[in-house]
Amino acid sequence: MLSKNRTKLFYMFTFPWIAGFILLTAGPMLYSLYLSFTNSTGFGSPQWIGLENYQKMFTEDPLFWKSMGNTLFYTLLSVPLSLVTGYLLAVLLNAKVKMIGIFRTIFYLPSIVPTVATSLLWTLIFQPNFGIANAVLDFFGLPTSMWLLSEQMVKPTLVIMSLWGIGGGMVIYLASLQEVPVTLYEAAELDGASTWNKFWNITVPITSPVIFFQLIMGLIGSLQVFTQAYVVSSGTGGPNYQSMFYVFYLYQQGFRFFNQGYGSALAWVLFIIVLVLTVFIFKFVGKQVYYEAGD
Repeated sequence: MLSKNRTKLFYMFTFPWIAGFILLTAGPMLYSLYLSFTNSTGFGSPQWIGLENYQKMFTEDPLFWKSMGNTLFYTLLSVPLSLVTGYLLAVLLNAKVKMIGIFRTIFYLPSIVPTVATSLLWTLIFQPNFGIANAVLDFFGLPTSMWLLSEQMVKPTLVIMSLWGIGGGMVIYLASLQEVPVTLYEAAELDGASTWNKFWNITVPITSPVIFFQLIMGLIGSLQVFTQAYVVSSGTGGPNYQSMFYVFYLYQQGFRFFNQGYGSALAWVLFIIVLVLTVFIFKFVGKQVYYEAGD
């Protein structure tokens, strides 16, 4: 009887989450899978067209490959930079100095500012004629740039903008750094280990599970980049589609041109790409992660 009562309590307390998952996540996902095989526009009854959306995607749509290439370029630059800068920043802010809490707050605050607001701010900073970025370069006698208006510079500029939010990852790194046992550093010092040896052989291995977590989350997030590119290009993906990222293109197909069947097919291709990359990283990079016994 006690076991049955506990079972009833379990389902009673988890029912809101289960219902929400079915109605708001699993249900829409399955419906989008069905739509990916139709010519749905969001109006009227969708008609089944089989694999035509996927065939068009891979063989007839140059913007599919363009958006995919833009996204991969952004991912390959932004993810390593965010991991390294966020981690090194956390190491610096882990020092025991006066007013360290204020410095941590200053570096964390940008990560909670709405993305649209920060994108508009950076648009002004990188404005070619009166932006701060070119003013600083000109002051030091360095060549200026068109930044977001340049086909060559728009993606690197968006990567620079992405570093504005490393404070969120920095806090997670900082929490893991403060969990590293001090006794390990003391033992290493007795053995004559240098600062670099302590960092590389103690700090990095102990915090590697958090680094691995940030790698996975950073990869997934970078493959879904949208807001920054949409704001700085005014919804066009310019110049010359250089800021047309994959989710940006997906949004245009599904909600601007009302090709919801094609947009759903794009979404499922992205889902498969993220799934494959995640499994690959878990299989090959995950082996390098150090887990303490009992974790």
